[in-house]
Order: sequence, then structure tokens, then C-alpha cells
Amino acid sequence: MVLLRILTLLTIAASAVAAGIGDVATSTEASDDVAISTDPVTPFWSQTQPIFAEKDKKGRPLPGYRTEVRSRWTEKNLYFLFSCPYERLFLKPNPTTATETNELWNWDVAEVFIGSDFKNIRRYKEFEISPQGEWIDLDIDLTKPHHEEGWTWDSDFQVAARIDEKSKIWYGAMKIPWTALGELSPAPGKTFRVNFFRSQGELASRKNIAWRPTMSDTFHVPERFGLLRLVRHR
Repeated sequence: MVLLRILTLLTIAASAVAAGIGDVATSTEASDDVAISTDPVTPFWSQTQPIFAEKDKKGRPLPGYRTEVRSRWTEKNLYFLFSCPYERLFLKPNPTTATETNELWNWDVAEVFIGSDFKNIRRYKEFEISPQGEWIDLDIDLTKPHHEEGWTWDSDFQVAARIDEKSKIWYGAMKIPWTALGELSPAPGKTFRVNFFRSQGELASRKNIAWRPTMSDTFHVPERFGLLRLVRHR
């Protein structure tokens, strides 16, 4: 068992080095699927190790916007919870949550970019949620001139959102089926390429918050992704 664990860690480290990756986030196994919760103090979310997105796209610190991300996984689904401090929300008028909202990224959103293909890193999935519970999912192919056309793809993921006006934090949760990521047998030790982002505020003064800064004017730089590793619950 100890030898297997060591070999797994060495494999992950080798993958990270080969991909130029310096950061590894973890997703903690859960025994059963649950209804999506936006409460970070519930056992489902509190028994995880968070990571933080707290820099802009060029790697400069963004005090006051330290965004916490937690993750769980089961045999069928991958979960994320964003805790997003804000000063003033920039929301889309007349929101709809029954269908996806194209170009949702023009307003306040939290985003997950995730891919399972370590050979063709220009293919991955994008999931977004707004403070109002709007959502969009995209199948990204950066070899296409207009990769945003991938919004017509449907992952069947679920979302929940909540705004805590007193604390000035909004929460966004996602429940993503493994089938949407092409993963049929999730297991401890499996890794995925991932990055986490937020867009906050009006366009003229927008804060673009990243876990792994892209060092570019766009979030779509897969060479800058980190890793998400599936781990057992201890």
C-alpha cells in the first residue's frame, strides 16, 4: 500500500513537470451524491482542502478578492464550490436559470476550465455560474477560430448560487457528471488539467481573478493550467 502510494505520487509529480505545472488542487471523495449546497460549513464541503484564486491574469495580487474553491467527487459526479467576496455585484438584467445564458462571461461569474487530455491540451470543457444562478457550459477547441461556439454543447451539469449581502460574499456550486468530461472510471490518484477563474465588476473596472495566472489577456491559456487530483476521504 505504501509503495503504491509513493508510485502514485511520483507519477503525478512527473505529469506536472512534463506539463509545466506547478500547482495541484485536490478533490476529496464522497461516499454518496448529494443535492447541491452553497454552504461551505456543511460536512460535505468543510471536509475538503480548499485552494485560492487571488491574483489577476498577469500574476498581480488582488487584495479583497481572495476566492476559495473546494471540490468533492463521487463515482458519478465532480463537485465544486466557489466562495467569492465582492464589493459591488455586476449582474445581468432579467436573469434566466431554466436555460443557459450565452456570453455569461460579460457579467460576474466563477469559472472552471477542465480537461482530461494531456496530449491535446487545447481541448477542454468550461463551466460558468453567476451569483444569480445563471450558467453556461462550453466544449472548447482552441484550434477553431471561434472556440466560443462550443456553448451549444450540453453537459447536463447542475448549479446553485446564493448571495450573502451582509458578508458581501456570493457562493456558486457545480455538480458535473463525469460523462461530460469523458471519464468513465474515476478513482483516487487520477488527475485532470484545470484552472479556476472569476470575473468581477463592470467592464471598465473589471477584476479578472485566477488560480493559475495565465500571463495573458485571456483565460484560455491551457499551458498555464494546474492539476486537479482525486483523493480519498481520510
